Amino acid sequence: MQLNLSTIQWKIDPFTAADNKGGTFFEESSFATLFPKYREKYLREVWGAVTRALDNHGVACTLDLVHGSMSVRTTRKTYDPYIILKARDMVKLLARGVTVAQAVKILDDNMACDIIKIGNLVRNKERFVKRRQRIIGPDGSTLKAIELLTQCYVLVQGSTVSVMGPYKSLKEVRRIVLDCMKNIHPIYRIKELMIRRELAKDPKLATESWDRFLPAFRKRHLKTSEKTAKKNERQATKAEARAAAGIEPEKKKEKKVYTPFPPPQQPRKVDLQLESGEYFLKPREREAKEAQKRKEKQMEVASQRQAERAGAYVAPVEEAAPTVEEKRKRKRHAEDGQEKKTKKTRATDEPSADAAETKKKKKKHRQEEDD
Repeated sequence: MQLNLSTIQWKIDPFTAADNKGGTFFEESSFATLFPKYREKYLREVWGAVTRALDNHGVACTLDLVHGSMSVRTTRKTYDPYIILKARDMVKLLARGVTVAQAVKILDDNMACDIIKIGNLVRNKERFVKRRQRIIGPDGSTLKAIELLTQCYVLVQGSTVSVMGPYKSLKEVRRIVLDCMKNIHPIYRIKELMIRRELAKDPKLATESWDRFLPAFRKRHLKTSEKTAKKNERQATKAEARAAAGIEPEKKKEKKVYTPFPPPQQPRKVDLQLESGEYFLKPREREAKEAQKRKEKQMEVASQRQAERAGAYVAPVEEAAPTVEEKRKRKRHAEDGQEKKTKKTRATDEPSADAAETKKKKKKHRQEEDD
């Protein structure tokens, strides 16, 4: 006899009081968690709704405002042995900034939660804030895409990321968040999830590998040898371009000679005082000496400032207007220069005219000889 697995529907029935054959619990179980100061006002307002939600499952809860903690415990009315763990998760979510309307959903059997700690993954605070913002995206678009693809509720708060949803999707969200904090953008995982969702719709691909459809993103992290090779190539092309343009090549920086010995130790402030003899002065004498140094420095700075201010009032050097005699001399020089230029042009023109006449005479003489 063969069973058709496709016809079998695996249904998980809800746990009721009739399923608890053992009756009341032998011992009381309890969990407590702390909450930050800024959540105190909100929790005080909504604590009635929390107690009503937990009373339906026979779980008691207390809010301690003095110590800043919330606690849940089982009672004689509790029939589900696993509900105390669900109540613990609910209290944790409330402490991490999740609203009551959303946190109550964790009490369902098909809902789970995961609180991902991201505070210790990045040391630099500015880098941590940038990468955490990457999870949210511009106007929360990246976070919305993650929620739609994984069917989860995601809340980024402080140094934690609270996630609520089915068990399978929690793993995907955890992977996206941790990769994002390792400097891998969430868009790569989102793209992969979108392709997987489309492939899941085709029943023919249920037994096949999806690797050929999924994108294989190359790592951009290069080895040191690859980096140096690329750097040498760039430098060679740059040198060729400079040589073609006729520009002198760049001067290479001289490397310092490596020595295994450390640099000489610099003298301490006390050593300098011992050398100058200031160390042996009395406190009053030392103070008087320091005051004298300060006064000299102030005088020097004041004199510099005074000189700068006085520079604005120094009259500029003015050129005197030329006299009548100077004007006549300049006019004579100009006229003499023009006469010299005209003489030179005439001298160059005369030999050119003589040369033309000699050429004509030679031409006539040749013609007569030919005749």
